[in-house]
Amino acid sequence: MNIPFLDLKAQYQQIENEVVPAIKEAMANGAFIGGPQVTGFEEEFAAFCDSAFCVGVGSGTDALRFALMAAGVGPGHEVITVPNTFIATGEAVSQVGARPIFVDIKEDTCNIDPEKIAAAITPKTRAILPVHLYGQTADMDAILQIARKHNLLVIEDACQAHGALYKGKKAGSMSIAGCFSFYPGKNLGAFGEAGAVVTQDEELAKKMRIIRDHGQEKKYYHMMEGYNGRLDAIQAAVLRIKLKKLPAWNAARQKHAKHYNELLSSIPGITIPTQAEFAQSVYHLYVIHTDKRDALQQYLSEKGIATGLHYPLPLHLQAAYKDLGYKKGAFPKTENSAAKLLSLPMFAELTNTQIEYIAKTIKEFMTQ
Repeated sequence: MNIPFLDLKAQYQQIENEVVPAIKEAMANGAFIGGPQVTGFEEEFAAFCDSAFCVGVGSGTDALRFALMAAGVGPGHEVITVPNTFIATGEAVSQVGARPIFVDIKEDTCNIDPEKIAAAITPKTRAILPVHLYGQTADMDAILQIARKHNLLVIEDACQAHGALYKGKKAGSMSIAGCFSFYPGKNLGAFGEAGAVVTQDEELAKKMRIIRDHGQEKKYYHMMEGYNGRLDAIQAAVLRIKLKKLPAWNAARQKHAKHYNELLSSIPGITIPTQAEFAQSVYHLYVIHTDKRDALQQYLSEKGIATGLHYPLPLHLQAAYKDLGYKKGAFPKTENSAAKLLSLPMFAELTNTQIEYIAKTIKEFMTQ
């Protein structure tokens, strides 16, 4: 049996009859940048996230960068975040002129440890950027309490958490801004690069709309230097169709995670994902931990099962961040997780037969 890590073809087959006419309509109208498809998606995604405003942008990286810029984060500032994330989180901080300051994670959820944040705060700290990793929200009450005490901004990196809940609140809706990626492999994925920021702050939304469009509020009248970071109409049309399916797709992922948990929890040497009491994960990724990670990954590959590593080298040990001065051992829980993590196939169309084959194969390896 061959099982892909992600099967976007299976997803496309479900929605082809809706997507193709929508793309043809956009092409026939010649409306490729902005327009009613983008405005419609922004309104619908804002409502989905229980937020007042949504600004569609070119990617999740743009979303993070523009949110930081619009919130006033820039040169001379520090932003506290985690090293176990995709580099876009750190890039966005660096590219607005600020300095990423990493803190360690909680061992069980792999999300930022609020108890580590206070010690990292300096007079230069401007914001906290928690990452809702693998589809599960960080402990937002604790983070927001620290932010209020120290007069700091909080911006959520919700790029993996479309529809995730924290005590019933939607990911992205609890801070000044929530940033999302619609990279094709996300729970809500476009047919290319796309992203969005949701916010309750009208002025912040206005600033981000200017930043994403070369710094112009009106064509050819530039208030500042900005970016070419707009969401195009074809991607918005695709996202509007997929957004309607997202609750059902997320529910399928949650069902699959439960099935994985039931089958894998009794296998010696395997640690299954922990869902915090306050969270309802949407399982963008299903990540196990094992001391035998590399050998298990090879064995699964030989049996036709594709897996992933998210993420094998933490940001503080990447060559790109050598100038920050972090050394191996700086964040032991992050480094321990990076050495043991393994992402198993996870997508809405995954079948029970496939999950059972994956679990059976893992058990074979771990008990041989």
